[in-house]
Amino acid sequence: MTHIEQADKPMVFKGLCRHWPLVQAGLDSPDKALDYLSQFYQGSAVTAYYLPPEQQGRVFYNQQLDGFNYQAGRLDFNQLLARLQQENASTNPAGIYMGSTDIHQCLPGLGEQNSLNLHPINPLTSIWLGNKTKVAAHFDFPLNLACNVVGQRTFTLFPPEQISNLYVGPMEFAPGGQDISMVDFEKPDFERFPKFQQALDASLTAELTPGDVLFIPSMWWHHVRGIDDINVLITHWWRDTPGYLGRPNNALLHSMLSLRSLPKAQRQAWKAIFDHYIFEHDDVDDSYIPQNAKGMLTKPLDELNARKLRADLINKLKR
Repeated sequence: MTHIEQADKPMVFKGLCRHWPLVQAGLDSPDKALDYLSQFYQGSAVTAYYLPPEQQGRVFYNQQLDGFNYQAGRLDFNQLLARLQQENASTNPAGIYMGSTDIHQCLPGLGEQNSLNLHPINPLTSIWLGNKTKVAAHFDFPLNLACNVVGQRTFTLFPPEQISNLYVGPMEFAPGGQDISMVDFEKPDFERFPKFQQALDASLTAELTPGDVLFIPSMWWHHVRGIDDINVLITHWWRDTPGYLGRPNNALLHSMLSLRSLPKAQRQAWKAIFDHYIFEHDDVDDSYIPQNAKGMLTKPLDELNARKLRADLINKLKR
């Protein structure tokens, strides 16, 4: 943890989890890795995606952007593994993909020898599984230590300020629930998305082999490509601020409602206020306010004032 506490860029730790039993099973053969996973399954259904062969594993929207290019359903984990093996035996396989799934609920016991000990942090540990699938560039608020355990994966990463060059799609819904880039990384259309070249110029690429671990800082965009017929990833998500502070994306949605449609002059006025109170407050001298009177201006915000602020906000949103 000492290596990443102050890190603001992605980092790769080569072979950090290569000793895990799941990694070793996968190095013997992908089928042995699936057999190893299967022994932990206790019957809870999982959510999986089926992508027709013509989608070439790209988890994305349909052409009309009013739905997705895959079918999703709940099924038995062993059925998922069987379908994955069946498709991979085909000359034109469909994409089979299980996204973020809580490892302790889906495969209890697996994490005891196949996850990172981040004490005192208690991360959300999830497993991802599929064949040659591609997940569009997106960002996550939590920090992430992603352990590549079976197969090879390529991560293409972008700093947060590249958002304008990534051509982000609709906010109302997206595959996986997180806003995504509309650019097809396999064959980018630079006429339609000309600024994407600037994003590529600022990007980092991480080529992960079994046992490698990638640290993804909060808010970094990342496109993920599974290279092999069987790919398994175990992620560890956590936030470095207290949960009582809430989710920043809720503030963004409220701003979409109350600020985005204001005249530009008013938006600029609110930008100055946000800079003063939110984005540049480290440089603001508020020593003229007695500590006992700062309330929501307390830095960092404590739980009592956070609860008061949340209650006040809920009451105002009801009006």
